[in-house]
Amino acid sequence: MSKIKIGFLGAGYIAGVHAAILTSDERVEVASVHDVDRERAEQFARSTGATVAHSSSEGLAICDAVYVTTPNTIHDELAIFALEAGNHVFCEKPMATSLADARRVLKAAEKRKFVFQVGHNRRFAPVYVELKRMLSETHQPHSAHAKMNRGELVSPEWVGDPKITGGFLYETTIHMFDLLRFLFGEVATVQAVGSSHEYPETDDFSMLMTFRSGMHATVASSADASWVFPFERLEVFCHHSTIVTREMESLIYSEGLDGRHVERSMHQLSKEEKWGYAQEDRAFIDSIVNGIPPAVTAFDGFKSVELVDAVYESVKEAKLIEIGNG
Repeated sequence: MSKIKIGFLGAGYIAGVHAAILTSDERVEVASVHDVDRERAEQFARSTGATVAHSSSEGLAICDAVYVTTPNTIHDELAIFALEAGNHVFCEKPMATSLADARRVLKAAEKRKFVFQVGHNRRFAPVYVELKRMLSETHQPHSAHAKMNRGELVSPEWVGDPKITGGFLYETTIHMFDLLRFLFGEVATVQAVGSSHEYPETDDFSMLMTFRSGMHATVASSADASWVFPFERLEVFCHHSTIVTREMESLIYSEGLDGRHVERSMHQLSKEEKWGYAQEDRAFIDSIVNGIPPAVTAFDGFKSVELVDAVYESVKEAKLIEIGNG
């Protein structure tokens, strides 16, 4: 079987992470890269053996599949462009930075028979895979608290620019929104308050979500919390038991009423495996090779954008937002 030719639109940090993983997959050839920064594209090409394309069209023309790894606010247009050019698409999160644009991408992905996967890597991280298994098999959850903070929005400098990120929640917290939906099912309502402190946008949020399963969860996310670790943490409360994750490093859970605790650590894994990047890339290639549905669909990508949009609307209008079924 001939190798799947992969192209990259965008040659920044996350493109390098994916490319390094893909170059070790014997089913794949990293064939092209396009970036508006020619020097960055050439550096990417030297490390991967890819050809530097002068335009997105040129890069897509020699590829079977493409990774959209550009700034957030142009993910939607490039994803649609790639689908229309006849490529399978791996679109980094967020799929779009508005609900209307997310709906456009969803329709384009559903219209065509190509694989379309969204880069919500937390679903593949072993800590969260184990948590999902526990919730399905041994621990019935009734509520949860999630935290995902940043220490600042100055490094890299673009993370503080809403014109590039689409807004703080699109850059960082959308990961946690997708994860909560993955673990607990569809969200029914969202209510949020927010404030602005350091940056020219709302940068601190407190949220309450209810789920159609009967679950409820609080979510906190701050853009200027200082780098106090774990910056990402999830606490799930069950019958006489609590399960706590510490980023993607470890999972601790209590057993019974006597305070016994069990810890499962993932420290021995590489970062690419701990964070789920290696697994999501394998899943994307598996979908193409085996003709199976992607692990994170365009609908999943749409629903995470819908939650971000709902939080912003709730803050702006000071009201509870109901989430639709579609």
